[in-house]
Amino acid sequence: MTQEIIQIDGVSKSFGKADRQVAALNEVSLAFRDGEFAVLIGPSGCGKSTLLYLIAGFESPTTGEIRLDGKKIQKPGPDRGFVFQDYALFPWKTVLGNVMFGLLRNGYSHRDAKTVAMEHIRMVHLQGFERAFPHTLSGGMKQRVGIARALAYNPKVLLMDEPFGALDAQTRKLMQQEMVSIWEATQKTVVFVTHSVIEAVYLADRVVVMTAHPGSVKGIIDVDVPRPRQYTEEHYLHIRQDVLALLEDEVAKSAKALA
Repeated sequence: MTQEIIQIDGVSKSFGKADRQVAALNEVSLAFRDGEFAVLIGPSGCGKSTLLYLIAGFESPTTGEIRLDGKKIQKPGPDRGFVFQDYALFPWKTVLGNVMFGLLRNGYSHRDAKTVAMEHIRMVHLQGFERAFPHTLSGGMKQRVGIARALAYNPKVLLMDEPFGALDAQTRKLMQQEMVSIWEATQKTVVFVTHSVIEAVYLADRVVVMTAHPGSVKGIIDVDVPRPRQYTEEHYLHIRQDVLALLEDEVAKSAKALA
């Protein structure tokens, strides 16, 4: 049985002052296995990204605990790479400079950092664009830089917050396919947030469906479909329906709360 690398025990998270707190997460207990591709999905505002930020160490739980390899997460660290939805690239740095940044911050020499960065730039098929600046790149290319930067310092876990949400349909499909190839090559543990059921079932070993605000775990669905997956394959479509069935009531609750 594959070892659990991330343990989330009774985690709740609230924001605001003591007399006016808003609950984002409520008693979330969950574990992610070493080397798996897990996807979090749920209605808007259910706390998916908040949970990802807690795993990253950007925020701390109000109650409960999150552990990585048995050690409590208390702050960000190089054992977790993060890919943001809005790219979060340094506009004054080139592709190479952006990918080297984390390596240099973590003690690599300039020579070694450049060697490792170039390897990861090739991994995401951006060779030839090393000297390009972010404003000259398409959305898909910017996100490739973000993925290369997050993987370059060899984290145990890759956290991805709706990384393909802003892309056009064709680029998004291509990035999904390439993400599977990168994951298969690196065997990282990936925790990926999305609003798309199609994307979730295409990518995931397991899909974690979250309830409406405040978020908790409603159900977990195993995606036992061999890769490479076909969007029209019958079993894939059945699993998509299972995820949609779990989501349906939660999306309705979320919409009603906003009405």
